[in-house]
Amino acid sequence: MFLRIHLLLCLSWFAPVLLRAAPAAPVENPCFVEFFNNEYDRAIPCFERQLKASPRDANAYNHLAQALLYQQLFLHGALETELVSSTNPFLQMPKIQVPPDIEARFRQLIQTSLALSQTELRQHPRNVQALYSLGVAHGLRANYEFLIDKDWIGALRDAAADRKANEQILEIDPQFIDAHLIIGLYKYVVGSLPFYLRALGFLGGFHAGKGAKEEGIREIQQVSEHGVLDRYEADVLLAAIYRREHRPQDAIPLLEKLARQFPRNYLFRFEQVEMYSDMGNEKAALDVIERIEMLRREHAPGYAEIPPAKIAYIKANLLFWYGDLGRALNILKQATSMTDGLDPGTLTMAWLRLGQVYDLQGDHQQAILAYRNVLKTSPHSQAAVEAKNYIANPYRRKRGASG
Repeated sequence: MFLRIHLLLCLSWFAPVLLRAAPAAPVENPCFVEFFNNEYDRAIPCFERQLKASPRDANAYNHLAQALLYQQLFLHGALETELVSSTNPFLQMPKIQVPPDIEARFRQLIQTSLALSQTELRQHPRNVQALYSLGVAHGLRANYEFLIDKDWIGALRDAAADRKANEQILEIDPQFIDAHLIIGLYKYVVGSLPFYLRALGFLGGFHAGKGAKEEGIREIQQVSEHGVLDRYEADVLLAAIYRREHRPQDAIPLLEKLARQFPRNYLFRFEQVEMYSDMGNEKAALDVIERIEMLRREHAPGYAEIPPAKIAYIKANLLFWYGDLGRALNILKQATSMTDGLDPGTLTMAWLRLGQVYDLQGDHQQAILAYRNVLKTSPHSQAAVEAKNYIANPYRRKRGASG
């Protein structure tokens, strides 16, 4: 349960946190348009230029730190919200190795942002923009601690600081709609906990009563509908929550809207595959995959660079959960043989899934070969722990298991 709580906490930053000196729609900043389209090689220099032009703006430091972090997550395949599925493949992925210069730059940017925000708040304690930038800096650091360092306690501490900053914002300005995102998330998480943990105020002293989960969802919906800075983040968070609440039909319109707004971000279509799969609509899920493949063949912006093995794994994984083992096997064999440009997380999962398919077909010797490739690819990952177990005890699908 503890890891699941942190998994939900990190979701609040799985869409970018957007900041301005004054509220403005994110699509008005060209750097964020590139960011939302996963074009980090363009977004990072763009944010660098904005930082150079406004070196006393805490927001500018947060923007660049965020882009550096998300670039690393993207390169390692850690931005898909398959992260929050019942099988939690994120926890099976290898540890993300961030280059030392990127890590140092990220930490320096966050520290500078915190210092600037705190200096402003000492002079003007009711400055909601300074409170907001302070909260975001803590939130981004919580992301790093959870996703990179695997420092659960540090992530919880920074996430609690983010929440407190947003609580202060609403005390000063109840019309600051975007502050409801973090408050709503906390209510949802605490409302999902067992009673004894709620009574203890498990999440950094935060207490919530009966109906907190539903109230939290309503607050996030409010940001999705009326927010300015965090509207798209709220959409992504709602999609993930709807999946956990077994409401994929409510997530699909959000993902379709995001795909239209940011047409070069193929991850939004990958998520549609997951949601249709959860609905039991295999045909619709396969239709989305076919659309992705077509866009790649046509060299559509954002899609031309997708490694073919990535799409192959997505399709094979879908077929695996629907029991179409023969087709899944053939596609997984292709995926694991064409690994150029494939992120370590996807490759690890492809080898693990291949071994599981072989086991379900009764070919344990071939399964062992696949599991050994998991150990070779990601020797320190949770997937490697599973693979070692399956070498000794062939994989068997649990009754009622799904993707």
